[in-house]
Amino acid sequence: MGFAANAIEFMALSFVFILGTLAVGAAVLFVIDRFQTHDAIRRNYPVIGRFRHLFSELGEFFRQYFFAMDREELPFNRAQREWVGRASSGEGNTVAFGSTRNATVPGTPIFVNAPFPPLDDQSAQTTALQIGPTAKQPYLAPSIFNISGMSFGAISKPAVQALSRGAKQAGVWLNTGEGGLSPFHLEGGCDIVFQIGTAKYGVRNEQGGLSDTKLAEIAAHDAVRMFEIKLSQGAKPGKGGILPAAKVTEEIAGIRGIPAGQASLSPNRHPEMESFSDLLNMVAHIRSVTGKPVGIKTVVGSESVMRELFECIKARDTDCAPDFITIDGGEGGTGAAPMPLIDLVGMSVREALPMVANLRDEHGLKDRIRLISSGKLVNPGDVAWALAAGADFVTSARGFMFALGCIQALKCNKNTCPTGITTHDPRFQKGLVAEDKYARVAAYAREITHEVEIIAHSVGVSEPRQIRRRHVRIMQDGGQSRPMNELMPSYSPVAET
Repeated sequence: MGFAANAIEFMALSFVFILGTLAVGAAVLFVIDRFQTHDAIRRNYPVIGRFRHLFSELGEFFRQYFFAMDREELPFNRAQREWVGRASSGEGNTVAFGSTRNATVPGTPIFVNAPFPPLDDQSAQTTALQIGPTAKQPYLAPSIFNISGMSFGAISKPAVQALSRGAKQAGVWLNTGEGGLSPFHLEGGCDIVFQIGTAKYGVRNEQGGLSDTKLAEIAAHDAVRMFEIKLSQGAKPGKGGILPAAKVTEEIAGIRGIPAGQASLSPNRHPEMESFSDLLNMVAHIRSVTGKPVGIKTVVGSESVMRELFECIKARDTDCAPDFITIDGGEGGTGAAPMPLIDLVGMSVREALPMVANLRDEHGLKDRIRLISSGKLVNPGDVAWALAAGADFVTSARGFMFALGCIQALKCNKNTCPTGITTHDPRFQKGLVAEDKYARVAAYAREITHEVEIIAHSVGVSEPRQIRRRHVRIMQDGGQSRPMNELMPSYSPVAET
């Protein structure tokens, strides 16, 4: 009996103590809020005004998990992310009952099924395609779907390791991004595309220009199959790369050739290039030094600018032409970029890709220059659309981030990524186990290719690259769809039928 009374008395005193502590704390916060001058809400509504900030921070979380419908969220909705999750897990990727996609939304692509498609034993198969026929070491690329540029620095060591091993297992290439070639890119043994950004990370001399010696050293790696000159990327056209100081570790600084602990800001363009003629000179120079295919990555701003590029190529010699052009859409993503550039600058890949494909074909360069499409293409329908529009290959960065476990926390620029993908904080990195995640990377890449082949089979062709614009209808206002080859006719001396 005495024990029970003592326990009740202890709990009562504890309760009073807790209430007193809360009261004192509230009083302190009241005084702080009333006399601070930088937040009007807290000054006018002491203590309770703090909940506004808390709820604003948590709102993103609650919308993602409780309130947003499967097809509502941006930049990628739950249905897209869950497809990647199922694909990368290696489990069955079928769904039941019916589609949750609203097929009447203008712009929605609808593939035209053939009345008599090939039998199952004649299913579509992806074939390898050569890039760089004039290079000393052309590249026979085996996969239509590959990993887009994500630099070591923007993403973590275990993320690069998982991507490298997964790319090797799936037979796809891995683009280094502009941060240079790290040992972690090489350790998986996959094919690598080395990206040369405006700061020339990894191949720069002391003045920040291009070093032929370092370029040759990179090319000496058998795994490095191609080089890509980055002019611009979708999330920040006209702006160079931004790597916050918190991410510039000693290791990353050594690979890039920059000071540690300082924010790394790339120039907004290559200083030595002021015209397309200068660009073609650099393409030819890098191909001469490395002996390997060289291409460019760019965001399209207008048809006239891209026409100028192709006319410049034709006015010179096709030997100076880039071996590939990567078209990144204005909807592309990045770890850090100003909002006006993310929201407002750069043509969407949905408009730019068919336009550039037409210009390439019009100038007789279809077999000379391969087109690679990038920019928010993470599901099979996206990839199949890009092939129909004229792409030879498709690359994705954020799709593979989802395969690694990205939850779209939108913390890429803060070094606090909760899944360990875009952070260099060991506390968060330990959650990303490369030995486990690489299998998910490989499974995702294989499933994309498999399901694009299913679409190709359905429309009646034997290889995904044979999907044409006539095989796609685009939904219009009013609930009616129109053939893509009528909306965006392919260039041909004879009209496509």
